[in-house]
Amino acid sequence: MTIKMCRLPDVRQLTGTLAACARRHGVPGAQLVVHRGGTVAAEFGELEHGTGRRVSADTAFPVGSVTKAVTATAVLALVADGDLELDEPVGLHVPGLRGLDADPTVRQLLSHTSGLWCGPGPEQVAGMTPQRYIAETCGSDALVLPPGTGFSYSNVGYVLAGQVIASVTGMSWADAVAAIVLGPLGITADLIGVPGAPASGRPVATGHSVHAVAGRTRPVHQSLTAAEAAAGALALSARDLVALGRLHIDGGLPGVLPPDHAALLRAVEPAAVPFGLADGWGLGLAMFRGAPDDWFGHDGNADGTACYLRIDPAGGWVVALTTNANTGQGLWQDVQDCLRRLGVPLPGRPEPPAALPVRPAPECAGSFANGDVEYLVTVADGDQLRLSVDGDAPDEMIVCGDLTFYLLDQLTGKWSLGGRFVRDLRSGVVDRIQIGGRVGGRRITARI
Repeated sequence: MTIKMCRLPDVRQLTGTLAACARRHGVPGAQLVVHRGGTVAAEFGELEHGTGRRVSADTAFPVGSVTKAVTATAVLALVADGDLELDEPVGLHVPGLRGLDADPTVRQLLSHTSGLWCGPGPEQVAGMTPQRYIAETCGSDALVLPPGTGFSYSNVGYVLAGQVIASVTGMSWADAVAAIVLGPLGITADLIGVPGAPASGRPVATGHSVHAVAGRTRPVHQSLTAAEAAAGALALSARDLVALGRLHIDGGLPGVLPPDHAALLRAVEPAAVPFGLADGWGLGLAMFRGAPDDWFGHDGNADGTACYLRIDPAGGWVVALTTNANTGQGLWQDVQDCLRRLGVPLPGRPEPPAALPVRPAPECAGSFANGDVEYLVTVADGDQLRLSVDGDAPDEMIVCGDLTFYLLDQLTGKWSLGGRFVRDLRSGVVDRIQIGGRVGGRRITARI
């Protein structure tokens, strides 16, 4: 694809792009902001489907895991002030970790190399304080990997990072990130799932479940609990996300975070291989390999929302998209393609192979677990593998020679990259599955 000269799209182009993509994916409301030297912004649709309440530039969207980038920024600000060290054990600041077989470091929490499992469902931790959450989720079986040996995306790790912030500052996580990061950036955030948290007064978009085949769009409630706030509680606008991204371009904002510490957010950790999510992971931001420059950022999914932040430090670009539907992921892919055609040099998507090499792989069959989430790989029809996640209907799977695997989308009939299996280096036995950035360790071998 030919890329035009790198320049900002104009408002008309951006507005038309967002509206066309949102309608194509059935997204009720969205915001799109592109910054490079100046800022161009577009809004589309409704806060809640069928209400007629329009999305404005000020509308906040539950940004889910993009919250982690704010939490990590606050940690790095404390490191810059000399209040915290990246390589000290978390247990120095957070009591209640004695059940762990090994004590991860602050650095490992931020880069998802702590080895901790992802975390329980919201129904299991409703009403818990962060202290009880940690006591309940950080037992002897909480590690899916030894700390520092590999990447496994972990909400538990960021709950711990939030507790480190609270311990060092003497404030709640919410008050600390407001004082250290959001306030200095001019952001007044809303908090999802935190009872009694002050509201900003601006409108907050409702998440939606969109079923394209049935033609159904339904509002959904947010289920995040207060204990998990540091991992996903913020509601922000796309303009707020761009303000956060500007910490990494044009010399940054030294009054909020020194440039050398902002660079640590992007500096890829050697053990962080987030297969299928990104090309690397720093101390809070993912790395997406591109040409001419690598981009950094974070994705966030709350209940019925999908939000994205991308930053090109070398080129001075920041792109942010907020959407209020579960179909926002497809919208994001569409928007990226359109922006590339308009001259924004976002990284391209890897093309799937023309033909998938079919490899019988019965050795990959078995039950793998990340905490209480089970990945069950079974064999049917001789050598056809199927993957079921937590009891869901199984998807057909093809395993390649390098142990990466593809899954069949029943709706489209297309294969897409699903993840990979990993061998134990000493025994050669397939002992892990990595899917969606999360690692599941083998529990049992499935019957073949």
